[in-house]
Amino acid sequence: MNTLASEREWLLNPSLLKLVHQCRRLIHSEFGVKLHLTEQHLEQQLADYASKSRSSHLVRTWEALKAQVPQLQWDSGSTEDGETPKRMYRGQAIADDRRARAIEGGVENGGMPTRKKQVIYRGQVIG
Repeated sequence: MNTLASEREWLLNPSLLKLVHQCRRLIHSEFGVKLHLTEQHLEQQLADYASKSRSSHLVRTWEALKAQVPQLQWDSGSTEDGETPKRMYRGQAIADDRRARAIEGGVENGGMPTRKKQVIYRGQVIG
């Protein structure tokens, strides 16, 4: 049975630990998420944030770490649904424009156009 300590013995190497700390700092500065060395799925989280990142420095650091540690050699480029979203903003998928327009046009509401929201300003209806 592998324990968490035996799986992470590579973290005892100072040069690898330096790369992990550098990844953690870059993730914290870009995403605002603090990753701890004791987290159970640290490697997977590092890979996920590196794949979402817009920072080439984080991607290069993660690739250097992956090249030196054989346990980290899994496919980190795949997403949960199996396909890469077309539009991303700060590492998060954005809804497709066609779907957003369909919702605005009322296509998803049984073909009926959606009601316009009535705007009232200082007691007067603005049309």
